[in-house]
Amino acid sequence: MATRTEAFNSISTRIRNLFMASSSFDFLSVKPYTPPSWASHLHPLPSHIFSLAHLPTPIHRWNLPNLPANTEVWLKILQRDDLSGMQLSGNKVRKLEFLMADAIAQGADSVITIGGIQSNHCRATAVAAKYLNLDPFLILRTSKLLVDQDPGLIGNLLVERFVGAHLQLISKEEYAQIGSVTLTNILKEKLIKEGRKPYVIPVGGSNSVGTWGYIESVREIEQQIQSGTSNVKFDDIVVACGSGGTIAGLSLGSSLSTLKARVHAFSVCDDPDYFHDFVQGLLDGLKAGVNSRDIVHIQNAKGLGYAMNTSEELKFVKEVAEATGVVLDPVYSGKAAYAMLNDMNENPKKWEGRKILFIHTGGLLGLYDKVDQLASFVGNWQKMDVNESIPRQDGTGKMF
Repeated sequence: MATRTEAFNSISTRIRNLFMASSSFDFLSVKPYTPPSWASHLHPLPSHIFSLAHLPTPIHRWNLPNLPANTEVWLKILQRDDLSGMQLSGNKVRKLEFLMADAIAQGADSVITIGGIQSNHCRATAVAAKYLNLDPFLILRTSKLLVDQDPGLIGNLLVERFVGAHLQLISKEEYAQIGSVTLTNILKEKLIKEGRKPYVIPVGGSNSVGTWGYIESVREIEQQIQSGTSNVKFDDIVVACGSGGTIAGLSLGSSLSTLKARVHAFSVCDDPDYFHDFVQGLLDGLKAGVNSRDIVHIQNAKGLGYAMNTSEELKFVKEVAEATGVVLDPVYSGKAAYAMLNDMNENPKKWEGRKILFIHTGGLLGLYDKVDQLASFVGNWQKMDVNESIPRQDGTGKMF
């Protein structure tokens, strides 16, 4: 049986031959991992990392309207859609850098993960798996009425099916009754009986291995602040919470590093107590020795429910895009920003004079699932009125 080192060397050679025309190209390379000095006491430490993300992503001022007095909001998009390509974007990529390295180390030939029908994580996992010559199997949660129907090609589903992911649909009722762990284990046992070597990635990639993606993101933020010219010191970090791994890594990293910013998480599903307990499990899995309630404040922002939006929330997403040029996804960052500004409006003294780093977790493909609801907010078009007597003048390329 191949050792972990042999497995890494083998896959690294295959990927290099397939994708790397020059040794200076780091994308898809596997490298030994050295943690930040302030996180070196955590256990277990990852041994390797795959380069899947284009980092660092920039931090810039976000000119949101109607902020409390002397409050500044800055923005960091954890994985830029315009830099990474829409198919491998969003915050899940940082977790997958560690999770895919672990899958390869264990000799996997396939990966299994689970999520909602428009899961950004499942789409990113499918694409990353294909990049690394692994076969992706996705268990997708949908409504009871649609579970026996073709899921279609909207948003994340288009990318998943385009790259050849194997989709398994499950109803929300079955999901709630059986649970994500049991469902992934059922599929894992089936694939093992077929002679496969599957590696299971939990909902959102949120386990102790994936949490390292956001411990590492804190090192990136820390280095950006230290090397920047703005001399900004963030008081708070605000981020959406959907599975718990992102806030576990961010809050632990911020508390251990020189950042020391208070992390505010807005949960888009479940409830704050559930996430405090879940994050505590991740922290305990890393032997961090801290209490989740001491390092992250979690507020409820799920509204109608996971991936469900009110017209006010969608109107807000449209207004932010129009006012600032920043497009928020409706499932995660859109709800978090909406809840943050509502809290600022209701409790301005809490936020006055503070410097806030808002973490945009990506996931813009989720907008395509909301086109019918968004249509009434984006009606600004008309036929151009042109006089027939105007003389013709061609530019570059006739385009017909």
